[in-house]
Amino acid sequence: MSETANVETSTAEGEQSDRAAPASRLRRWRATLASVAEGQQSDQAAPASRLGRWRVRLAIFACTSWLIFVALHRLLSNRFYWWGPFDVVPPLTFALVPLALIAVAQLAPRVRWRLTAAPVLALLLGMGYSGLNFSTLWYTPPSAPPNAIKVVTWNTQYWDQDLQPGGPHTTDDFYAFLRGLNADVYMLQEYAHVDMTRTLWAQARSVNQVDRLRKEFPGYQIVIEGRNITLSRLPVVGHSWLDTSKWLPDDLKTVPSGLRDRPLFYTSQTQRTDIQVNGKVVTFYNSHLFQPPQRMLRLQNSPEGSMFQVDRLNYEMRRASYRAIQADVARNPNRIVLGGDLNTSPSMGIKSMIPDRLVDQSRALSSLYPASWPAGTRAWRLDWLFTTSDVAVSRYDLLDPHGLSDHRAQSITLWPR
Repeated sequence: MSETANVETSTAEGEQSDRAAPASRLRRWRATLASVAEGQQSDQAAPASRLGRWRVRLAIFACTSWLIFVALHRLLSNRFYWWGPFDVVPPLTFALVPLALIAVAQLAPRVRWRLTAAPVLALLLGMGYSGLNFSTLWYTPPSAPPNAIKVVTWNTQYWDQDLQPGGPHTTDDFYAFLRGLNADVYMLQEYAHVDMTRTLWAQARSVNQVDRLRKEFPGYQIVIEGRNITLSRLPVVGHSWLDTSKWLPDDLKTVPSGLRDRPLFYTSQTQRTDIQVNGKVVTFYNSHLFQPPQRMLRLQNSPEGSMFQVDRLNYEMRRASYRAIQADVARNPNRIVLGGDLNTSPSMGIKSMIPDRLVDQSRALSSLYPASWPAGTRAWRLDWLFTTSDVAVSRYDLLDPHGLSDHRAQSITLWPR
């Protein structure tokens, strides 16, 4: 009985084992297939994962790099000449780039909020460099009284030379444009001609068109100092030129040999003319500063020196020009108008050297982003108007020069209070 039972039990177990074998194999096959599928999914996910990691890294790099750049710009602009190439960044960049980077920061989901703080901080630090004229949104200029005068200040781009495309632009066209502006006071820059085939200091050449000026502007007084010229049909009670050279380092004080016959082209960048306006003396500073250091950006040397030497000269000359203005304004009791091509954009730290006594009249412009150069594309603001608070401005426009210059002309209606 026992042996028979054992045999039956063994037989039953064998039958169960035989039935279980296919099921076991099926489970193993399913496990194998699942493993293969997981491996394929893993292989597909790996590139996507790597791409995601790179996207996060690039977002972090872009956001933090721009913040570092803006911080360095605040620290180094107007302190070291070799930072000059970064000064020529279009001002609007300081607003547009951080706004774009706020969107880029969203590509890093795990750190997006912390990362967004970097471009937001960069925007706050750089907004003052952006050139955006927010004050025009709420400022209403005062109405002009009948005795207000019209002032025009303009970089003529080497007087009547035809240097812009779309010509010919003739000397008659040039004088017709000036007469058409019908200003009481003209503060004009680059009363000179240029020959770009010459060496650096020999390029700007003196011109003498006084007879033509007297013919075109009868009744105006003509004041010429170096490359700056002021025309006034109001009484001129005094004039002089501001000496930049005494503010230069010793090794740069000497007038270059190419300018010995016209030293004011080197030693003075600002002309002062005192004019009687409505019974009050107003000082008009007609200024044209050297270009910002940017030869390093163009990798352009010169026979007069390396790109580093020329850029250092421009840097020192610009600072010396502002110091000369500061010194003269500090001891000048008159009402003041300072205008011209300062070769200074809103993104340049050197703008802080404008005397505190002077008020930026950009608020009277109608544009949210006023720009004067190049005249067509208008990416930069290089031409400015500042006055003391006792000079009122009712209108301020940047006018199309109609191909006669690469700078827009500044037209201002003002009066002494």
